[in-house]
Amino acid sequence: MDEATYIAISQQWMASFFRTAYSILKNRHDAEDAVQQMLLKAWKARANGRAGAERAWMMRILINECYTMLRQHRRLFPMETSDILAEIPAEERDTGLYEAIDSLPENLRTPFLLKYMEGMTEKEAAMALHLSLPGVKNRLFRARKKLQKILKEEVSL
Repeated sequence: MDEATYIAISQQWMASFFRTAYSILKNRHDAEDAVQQMLLKAWKARANGRAGAERAWMMRILINECYTMLRQHRRLFPMETSDILAEIPAEERDTGLYEAIDSLPENLRTPFLLKYMEGMTEKEAAMALHLSLPGVKNRLFRARKKLQKILKEEVSL
């Protein structure tokens, strides 16, 4: 990946990178740190990026960085609780939906967010998560079913 491609992808997908990091780390400062670390690592290893799949490659670096940070935080102190609502403007919130998404287990939430909130294709999400395409499709199916169940329970209350 050349310098111009790196800069273009970094600028174009910065908000997406941040939202993904925030959905995993649930802390604004940690998410910002993870994105910065990812940008640094991607810059250093830009020759290793796959042509045409740079976004998925950078997303994988980011997700790895987030998991590394989570492991480090678990050793130091408990994470503060938060949710994905904090970064969404109040007028755009459907709190029930976002709370339901936030309640999904991480193995279902991350592919769901990449596909439906970040606009990645299933193939890109599979590459970013180091999963098979059928594995991502299965997790998306399970996430949709679980969300459906959660939202139905919420309506019946």
